[in-house]
Amino acid sequence: MIGVPTPDVTALADARARARAERDFTAADALRDELSAAGWAVIDEPGGTWRLVPVPDEAETGEGPLAPHDVPSVLADPATDDVSAHWVSEGWPDDVARAIASFRAHEGDRRVRYVVADVTGADPTTFGPDVEVVSLVEGTGWAAAANAGLRRATGRIVLVMDGSIEASGDVFGPLERSLADVEVGIAGPFGIVTHDLRQFDEAPGPGPCDAIEGYCMAMRRDLLAAVEGFDEKFRWYRTADIELSFRVKDRGLRTEVVGLPLVRHEHRMWFETDPADRAKWSKRNFYRFLDRWRDRWDLVLDPRPPERP
Repeated sequence: MIGVPTPDVTALADARARARAERDFTAADALRDELSAAGWAVIDEPGGTWRLVPVPDEAETGEGPLAPHDVPSVLADPATDDVSAHWVSEGWPDDVARAIASFRAHEGDRRVRYVVADVTGADPTTFGPDVEVVSLVEGTGWAAAANAGLRRATGRIVLVMDGSIEASGDVFGPLERSLADVEVGIAGPFGIVTHDLRQFDEAPGPGPCDAIEGYCMAMRRDLLAAVEGFDEKFRWYRTADIELSFRVKDRGLRTEVVGLPLVRHEHRMWFETDPADRAKWSKRNFYRFLDRWRDRWDLVLDPRPPERP
């Protein structure tokens, strides 16, 4: 068991902090690896400060990827960044790497933490420098993987995104402004509306909607902790975002469409899944949503309940 970091270890942590301040993420990533090899993990704290904690021996933690609920949560700790941006990688890691690089290019002077929950065993360096990769056991469902990554959220605002989304400008600013309204629970560019809780259509434009799609959704970190993330019975991604939106609205908050400078690429999980499987899994998820929310017309902007015989 390591007790107190040596001067050499402290010097490495200082050098990493300087590299991050200078936005030299490649150097910061290399220094983080050196610290890990020396038996220490560096925890970033507010104001550019940091602290060192010992890395447990492999004999204590076991080797290989983690089960989702074995991922340590930092949600009870104070936020150390302005934004945490999160992805689930169930394949196509290059798409996620492209997305991260695009968001990084438009950070401005914000402190942004990037986290990928990976269920494929991909090389962590695939996703770019200074990205926290949460490696999960094969077979982890989408919602459980998303929640495992979200347990590592360090930003005051938390973004959940898909690798099909690429930023072409400042995405963070409009989301921060929307979420500054305490009555807004979830904000994002892709909203949907319904009249009958059966059919959902694209929202007509910026403003209130019935749910935010999970391609890009943002919320405050304290709300994420309160709602405890996605319902982990959603092993397939479809409708998990709608269900979360309704739980947030059930707290008296709004879901709101915000115009953002984004490019949408092909959503691989949809187009590269067998049509029979995706139809079956989507139907199962939708019935799960209906089981809980089928009579909550008070949560719909323009409800038109079907006539009962």
